[in-house]
Parts: sequence; structure tokens; C-alpha cells
Amino acid sequence: MPEGPEIRLAADRIAQALVGRKAKRVSFAFDGLKEFEPKLSGHRVVDVKTRGKAILTCFENDWVIYSHNQLYGRWYVCPAGQMPQTRRQLRLAIENQKYSAMLYSASDIEVMPRRHLDKHPFLARIGPDLLSDKPGADLIVARLTADEFRNRRLAGLLLDQKFLAGLGNYLRAEILTHAGLHPMRKPADCSEKQLLKLAKTIIRLTHRSYRTHGIINPPSLVKRLRAEGKTNREDYRFNTYNRAGQPCYFCGQQIVFSNAGGRKMYFCPSCQVTP
Repeated sequence: MPEGPEIRLAADRIAQALVGRKAKRVSFAFDGLKEFEPKLSGHRVVDVKTRGKAILTCFENDWVIYSHNQLYGRWYVCPAGQMPQTRRQLRLAIENQKYSAMLYSASDIEVMPRRHLDKHPFLARIGPDLLSDKPGADLIVARLTADEFRNRRLAGLLLDQKFLAGLGNYLRAEILTHAGLHPMRKPADCSEKQLLKLAKTIIRLTHRSYRTHGIINPPSLVKRLRAEGKTNREDYRFNTYNRAGQPCYFCGQQIVFSNAGGRKMYFCPSCQVTP
């Protein structure tokens, strides 16, 4: 599933094509949404924003399209009149005079008045969005030490959208490695210094992934790995995620793979000592 940075990048592409322009035509594949086509067509798109892994496309008449890519959904942006080369099924299309923004394969699409957003079952329960709300380190530390979260293992907590919205599997692995914390550790077991480092790492790596389109390793390390001949992006993108059995770029120890709650988990046994 795409994580917060990928969803924010998709929203940026959609916004560039739609915001400030009148939607000539809005169409839905689902019968239950077709009643909204005349309510949206002919109206200007005023904003495209994210809340966690959801995209909100806002119209000038205060109607909003909520969409969640889930596992397989994908947005395409094309010049008006063109269609992408894909075998996916089209679910939503927003067309104006210059561009078409089209969502394929996703099934989690709704239309609602803007005033109802805070009551949406998903939006109402998620925590601060790391890219849209931009929470500071102090706020994240406060959440880590809150009764609701402090006794949760970090492996599960960092994937819980109620804690922070936008984190996923690869960010979890890289954040915990860079912060030097084992996935089985709990916030309650960490010192104030460790919690602050974790909070700052969450912010730094999420924003780095957004800026670099998913490259988590530090720029200096990426430069060195490229100089050593690693031309495949996947060879220098991550230190820990999906690198089981390969050496940690920080210490040389082999990356370990395990399973936590049905989700793949990667960590360095040297950089992240077992609690």
C-alpha cells in the first residue's frame, strides 16, 4: 500500500492539473455515486489535500470527493482527451479543458459536504498527518507518552493510523533503524532522549521520503553507494526495509527479517539491540 509520502505526491500531481480549473465533467463507475456527477460537474476544484492515506478533492460548492487508494488504487493525470495505458478499471474521472485526473482500481470513494469530513469514520479516528498537519517533535513525544500508546510495541504503534497518519511498513523499518530502537520496544521503556530522537526521526524521514520520492538513506550515503556502482534505485533507497540478509550500511551486520502481526518487519540486530 502506498504510504503518506506517495499519497501526498499523487495529490500534488492531481492538484497541479485540477486546482483553479472548472471540472468540465466528473464521472464515477459506481451507481451509488452517479447522483453526484451533476453536483460536481461544472464547478471549480479549489483544493486537493491529504489526510493520512486518503485524498480529498474539494470543490468550490463545498462538496468533497474522498478517495483511499487502499492496496491497488492508482491515480493517473493525462492531457485532456488522452487515456493511460493500463488494464486497470477506471473508478473516477475528473476532467477539465486541459487535463484529466483518473483513479483506477480503488473502491473506497465517497462524496460528502465539507462540513461532514470530521465525522467520516476513517478521518475522525486518525492521528495528525505528518505531511499536511506537520506535527512538531514535542507533539509526537506527547503522543508516545500518552496512556493510549505508551505501552504499545513500536512495531505495531508506528503502523497505527490513530497514532500518526501516513506511516507504513517501509517508513516504520527505516525510522526505527535510524532511531536505534528495536521494533519490540515500547515507548514506556524508552528514555526522554530516545523518545525525542524517535520523534525527530519520524518527521525527518517522512519529509525526506516526500522530497526524494522514496529515497530514505541520507544523501551522503546515497552518493557513496552510487559512486560504488549501485545504479539500481532499490540498492540505495533503503538501509533496512526489504534487505534481509544484506549488510546494514551503518554497521555491516546482516539485516534480520521477522513477522509482526502479519506484517513483514526488518531490523538491524546491532543498531537496534533487543530490549
